[in-house]
Amino acid sequence: MTTWTLATISSQTGRVALITGGNSGIGWQTARALALRGARVVLAGRDPSKLTAAADAIRAEATSATIDTLVLDLGNLKSIGAAAARVVDEGPLDLLINNAGVMNIAERQTTVDGFEMTFGTNHLGHFALTAQLMPALRAAPAARVVTVSAIAARWGSGELTDLMSEQKYRPMGAYAKSKRANIVFSVELARRLAGTPMSAVAVHPGAALTNLQQHSQGAASRLLMPLLERLAMGSPEGAAWPSLYAATNPAVENGAFIGPAGRRQDSGTPKPARLPSGADDRATGAALWRDSERLTGISFIV
Repeated sequence: MTTWTLATISSQTGRVALITGGNSGIGWQTARALALRGARVVLAGRDPSKLTAAADAIRAEATSATIDTLVLDLGNLKSIGAAAARVVDEGPLDLLINNAGVMNIAERQTTVDGFEMTFGTNHLGHFALTAQLMPALRAAPAARVVTVSAIAARWGSGELTDLMSEQKYRPMGAYAKSKRANIVFSVELARRLAGTPMSAVAVHPGAALTNLQQHSQGAASRLLMPLLERLAMGSPEGAAWPSLYAATNPAVENGAFIGPAGRRQDSGTPKPARLPSGADDRATGAALWRDSERLTGISFIV
C-alpha cells in the first residue's frame, strides 16, 4: 500500500475551507495543513480569543495564507444561522469540514434549544450548519462536505434510538450515538448529492489525545488520560490525516468512509474503511434526516 503523507496534498490555492472546531486539536492541524497548501481557511469556534490565537499561529507558518475566523456555537441554532448567513454572503465554499465535537459529559445537559448536549452539538449542530451553507457549497465548482466521526460509531450503544437520551443517559453512549449519526448523515447526504458536482465523505481520525478528551468530565476520565496518551493515542497532526485525505484527494468517491490503515485503525495512512453495520441503510438514513429536520426546524434542501 502506498503511504500517504501531508506532502502528497496538491496545491489548494483558490479553494475556501471552513473547519468547525478549527482553533485546536485535529481541527487546527487540518486548517494548518490546508493553509500551508494555499487554501483560504475559515476557523469556526465559540471563543473569539482562542480563534484569534489559533489564526495567528497558522499565519506564523503560512505567512501568505488568508486565515479568517467565524464565531460559531454548534449548540445554538441562532448562532449557527448567523454564522452560515455570513459565509453565504461571502461567496462560494469549496470545503466544509464538520470537525468540532464534545464527548463524555458526566451529567445529561441540554443546548439552549433543548437538545441533549452531545447529540445536539455533534450531529444536529452540523446538520443545521451544512443545510444553511448549501447556497455557498452549490456555488463552488465541486464542493465537498467532510464529516468527522469516530471509532465509537461502531459501538452497540450508538444505535439511533432515543436520540435525546431521555429514557437513559450514558455519557459515552450519547457520544457513540452522535458519532454514528455523523456517518449516517454523511451517507444520506451523499445519496442526495448523487448526480451533482458535490460530494459528502465521512472520516474517523483513529485515536489522538486532543482537547476533546482533555475536557472530558469525571475523575475516572482525568485519571485515564495520561495512561491513554502513553499507550494508545497518537498526535492530533496524525489524526488529521483522514480529514485531509478526504478533503483533498480527488479520487475519494462521494459517500466514502475514510480512516487510518493501522492494525487497530488508530493511526497510519488514510484509506477507505468499513462502514459500521447498517450505517448505509436507506431507511435509517431517511429517518435520521426527517428527525433532524423536525428537531431543528430546518428544511435541508440539496
